[in-house]
Amino acid sequence: MSRREVYEQKAEALITPILNSMGFELVDVEFVKEAGEWYLRSYIDKEGGITINDCEAVSRLFSEKLDEEDFIEESYIMEVSSPGLGRPLKKEKDYKRSMGKELEIRTYKAIDREKEFYGILQAYDDSSVTIETEEGTTRTFDKKDIALIRLAIHF
Repeated sequence: MSRREVYEQKAEALITPILNSMGFELVDVEFVKEAGEWYLRSYIDKEGGITINDCEAVSRLFSEKLDEEDFIEESYIMEVSSPGLGRPLKKEKDYKRSMGKELEIRTYKAIDREKEFYGILQAYDDSSVTIETEEGTTRTFDKKDIALIRLAIHF
């Protein structure tokens, strides 16, 4: 397991009890390097959406826990935020919540000269996702071929 994955798992273990006590859900934790800086990002949610005050409250408590544990060797910036509308589906609960809803799927490589697909989520498992397109056809994608999968957003 990479150091990044270890950091993410430990951070998830620290923030989860905080979120549970507040009635919030952990969407994702990531430890990434951007423009030469390391970021520890936690995406949280709740029914009705997360507010800036929610993020601030979680951030304070989480920061205290991170300071106590002090397991990340690199200097980093810690962020707590909402996953936003374009939230990707990553975990089992994301797929379960999205059953019967319209998804946007972007693939790494073109399939039938297309890289972007829309359809209603019909089924999923550990390795694949099946949607029904607007035309009424069923398409199954291997998860390894999917660059992005999220709820479709129409403006």
